[in-house]
Amino acid sequence: RIRVKHQGVKLSTVVSAPVVSASRTPQGIAAILVGMVLFVFQDAMMKSLLVDFPIWPLLLVRAVICSLVMVPLILYLGPPHRILTPLWPLHVTRALLFAFGFSLYYTAFPFMTLAAVTTIFFAAPLITAVFASVFLKEHIGIHRISALVLGFVGVIIAMNPGGDSFQWVSVLPLICACSYATSQMLARQIGDRDTAMVAGAYTIILAGLIVLPLGWLLNVLFDIGAQAAHLRWSWDAFTFAMLPWLALLGALGMVAWTLLSRAYQIADVGAVAPFEYAYLPMAAVLGYVAFDEVPAWNTLAGMALIIVSGIYIAYREIVNARQSIMPTVEASFAPGNPGIMPEPHEIDPDTKQQ
Repeated sequence: RIRVKHQGVKLSTVVSAPVVSASRTPQGIAAILVGMVLFVFQDAMMKSLLVDFPIWPLLLVRAVICSLVMVPLILYLGPPHRILTPLWPLHVTRALLFAFGFSLYYTAFPFMTLAAVTTIFFAAPLITAVFASVFLKEHIGIHRISALVLGFVGVIIAMNPGGDSFQWVSVLPLICACSYATSQMLARQIGDRDTAMVAGAYTIILAGLIVLPLGWLLNVLFDIGAQAAHLRWSWDAFTFAMLPWLALLGALGMVAWTLLSRAYQIADVGAVAPFEYAYLPMAAVLGYVAFDEVPAWNTLAGMALIIVSGIYIAYREIVNARQSIMPTVEASFAPGNPGIMPEPHEIDPDTKQQ
């Protein structure tokens, strides 16, 4: 209850906020963990397919799968979901950033271990927090500043710029993280004027279409050598026999994104967000099992610092939730996730208490 005195008259009002039922939190955590498993397998599949296939058609397949599922679902559900939106310039810009960033992210796959690429990408929430402070004037207290410094130290250790093992290609996932963080600023501009489902569909589908001219232009401007064959503009390797595998690739990302969105709809952000960091050790283990990749010491050390930093930031989210019920902009950042958090009207009614 808030009481305000105006011209000698006391006014009072009751402000109600949705409170997430504790009983739904385990379901949210389970959805996050299953989503992270699917995201890891999606990236492992991508890394494996990039041995024989170029990036551009693979990203297009993901967009096609998404459109076959999301567009009919949006039309079926109706308002507040919509296909035609006046916010399309923001959605197109986010898709451009998404296409550019994740083209670079997947470009690094053949040259680096799965653990190394994903660890560096997880600078995204740290960069997003800084961008939110600079551009959106969000307040960052001493606790989060300390956590951000620790996280950036982890990123630097993972990249190891002064070491003999440093590769310039390791800058690519960092650029992707910056691109993703910028898209999160646009997500704030979209706000609750479009639903998470609409924003996610626009981002994934349009990004899959945008990468085609990007790939074509790259091949026109540069002579792509054999070492970067996954960047060539070639469709020769695609056969009908590969369609089930390509469909599986798209389905993994689609289901993972759906689970991630659902987790944030039914559970408290601060409670489930730390479990996104389960992606990093799973990526390291799967990289070892599937590709015989042994993460370097600096990758593991940087990963540990980034995880500690992210979990502490999530803890501060829980503390700050007493003043604000909405998650901050850096709340969700799994690779490939469109990054729009569910708005209040999308939260499951069963999780609300008045």
